[in-house]
Amino acid sequence: MADHETELEMVQRHVREGEAHVKRQREIVAELRERGHPTDVAIALLAEFEDLLRQHKAHLVRIEATKSAPHA
Repeated sequence: MADHETELEMVQRHVREGEAHVKRQREIVAELRERGHPTDVAIALLAEFEDLLRQHKAHLVRIEATKSAPHA
């Protein structure tokens, strides 16, 4: 986490970056398919990126819930 980022900002950044990685990896898989190249490794990496993105989004939901919870 950068010194100037809050935890919420960091997780929001992770989600944005994760979405970009997934988008790019999908493009790579499509390019490989178009050219008739093997896609096994690229698809496995895409699955990893998608899993990480799900984790980042779940983390974001937890943080937002904490921020919006009433304080006792």
